[in-house]
Amino acid sequence: MTDDRIVPVTMPKWGLSMRLGKITDWVVAEGDEVKAGDDLADIETDKIAGTLEAADTGTVRRIVARVGEDVPVSGTIALLAPAGVTDDDLDAAVAQARMVIDAGVADEAGEPVVQTAEVGGRKIRYAGAGQDGDVVLLIHGYGGDRNSWLFLQEPLAAGRRVYALDLPGHGTSTKDVGDGSVDLLADAAAGVLDAVGVPGGTAHLVGHSLGGAVAATVAARDPRRIGSLTLIAPAGFGAEINAGYLSGFAEAQTRRELKPVVAQLFADESLVTRQLVDDLLAYKRLDGVDTALRSLLAALVGPDGATQRIDSAAAIAALNGVVPVTVIWGSADRVIPPAQAESVPGATRRLIDGAGHMPHMERAAQVQSAIEESIAAARPR
Repeated sequence: MTDDRIVPVTMPKWGLSMRLGKITDWVVAEGDEVKAGDDLADIETDKIAGTLEAADTGTVRRIVARVGEDVPVSGTIALLAPAGVTDDDLDAAVAQARMVIDAGVADEAGEPVVQTAEVGGRKIRYAGAGQDGDVVLLIHGYGGDRNSWLFLQEPLAAGRRVYALDLPGHGTSTKDVGDGSVDLLADAAAGVLDAVGVPGGTAHLVGHSLGGAVAATVAARDPRRIGSLTLIAPAGFGAEINAGYLSGFAEAQTRRELKPVVAQLFADESLVTRQLVDDLLAYKRLDGVDTALRSLLAALVGPDGATQRIDSAAAIAALNGVVPVTVIWGSADRVIPPAQAESVPGATRRLIDGAGHMPHMERAAQVQSAIEESIAAARPR
């Protein structure tokens, strides 16, 4: 940039394999004042659609990327600058940014390395971002996979090693889930920690929904091993649950059946793109997935078919306050009621307005901030 007061807004990297993003709509216009956290643009990738939030406060002086065009990751899509920056300097910065967009992406950009841990005779697949620093393990929920964290893994990896795994029965991991118990899933998560190695002996766990119950179980087994615990709409802190969503996901066989089920995960149903539904259908048609989902469902929901049977509160109580716990919940969660956050003993609670059961996808910047605070609260060991 020709003037260091010019702040570029860049195409984010949502997922380790993302190379391009497409602006589908600009929420702001040139001349608008924005502050950190404000919505800037709607972006679509080959995986999912999302909204880019401002990382800085300032005035939008130039829109660089046009609606509908592909922009390489880290390419400049807009410029923030105060009134004192000249039009000549802004035009020069736009020209520089356009050169990068017009050049496209080099063919040699590679896919992330996916690794395998052998745990109890099962192959558990995981991928990492970052080279140094604390270890963070991201644990997805029922029916998800490591791509559930595509908005957060790269941003959290600044100064850390951040791993996302596919739990048994999910993604590219072994589809055998045994009895479907949380303990078996916790074995897999602990096995990944063993495989990656944890400097200083402690790791930070982030778990969503069923993954929250898994994270709590791993922490309860050996609190000395865990630096912090962040639970996002976790299972196991009350009786009520939308069992219809869980059974609907397990039973859906077509796009028409699956889309309205998946829509229950989000406050903003427009995030349920055709590609997202197609990816989930492709997963559900893999050998062993139907059996795995039904086994996990039986472990999640009680004999009445309507209430939770997991008790994560006991796992948190077993920590005896040694590990700082943060609970994040979307105010519009239609799967597990946000009021259950009050049942997490000793936790710091964060309610995310306007988010459903997937706040880490709908309000990624706010969830990232809460995770960062949780990690910062970790006590020296």
